[in-house]
Amino acid sequence: MLDKFKKNTSTLLATTLLSCLAANAAHAVTLDEVKQRGTLRIAIANEIPYGYTDMSGEAKGAGPDVAKHIAEELGIDNIEWVTTNFSSLIPGLQANRFDMVAAEMAVLPDRCKQVLFSEPNSSYGEGLLVKQGNPKDIHAFEDFAKRDDIKVAIMAGADQLEMLQALGVPESRIVTLSSNADAISTVATGRADAYAATSLTASELAEKGKSVDVVHNFKDPIVNGEEVRSWGAFTFNQDSASLRDAVNEQLAEYKQSDEWQQTLNQYGFTEADIQGSTAHSTEELCSASQ
Repeated sequence: MLDKFKKNTSTLLATTLLSCLAANAAHAVTLDEVKQRGTLRIAIANEIPYGYTDMSGEAKGAGPDVAKHIAEELGIDNIEWVTTNFSSLIPGLQANRFDMVAAEMAVLPDRCKQVLFSEPNSSYGEGLLVKQGNPKDIHAFEDFAKRDDIKVAIMAGADQLEMLQALGVPESRIVTLSSNADAISTVATGRADAYAATSLTASELAEKGKSVDVVHNFKDPIVNGEEVRSWGAFTFNQDSASLRDAVNEQLAEYKQSDEWQQTLNQYGFTEADIQGSTAHSTEELCSASQ
């Protein structure tokens, strides 16, 4: 009888917990609720130059700086910044732990099934971080598919995994890291021979570590016959359409200004990156063939 009671109690607790989690995840915030609350909760992945906190704890980067302007235009007085791992951004939105992500997350069809994206705020290419002098003579993502003597590291949840898989890189040659902060030591110690990231991230990491460098003659990956470029956007829970739409409206207006271009320029985005941000709509990116 006691065992049966314990079993029934455990089942009841588990059911209650799952119901609470489901209810919490389902109740995504609306724009009106954010305004009533007076605080917009925005997540970043602490990745320079997309979204990070500086030494004083202030949120910086292409995503946060543009998000600050948009929040002000929407009449939202306060932003609560949440720093988490990149791989936790989408689950965090789904669990309603924050209202919006400002990490310049690439718009991809698989992600579009899980969250809502604003229109693109930026575009950016790929890059590789290697040991100083590039002793393994690595020049492209494709090298890891062709050679069995080298390994590549990526950040958990990053879209470089899909690129490498599409190029035929076996899982045995891919090392997964929880954070960009581990990239320099991983490459310097030889745990991996390179770190695959966007060109901006690779350049930022190279400036921080004397034992590493970017591949200067890097060859852009070609996937399904097309040169790879990513489009970064703000991200929302699927039930937060009113908030996403309001952000889109302000973003479209802001992207017409010199101030927006200067913001991206100061974080290392090139003119090609800035002009490229308008090359595709989110609808086109979400419906692209995988």
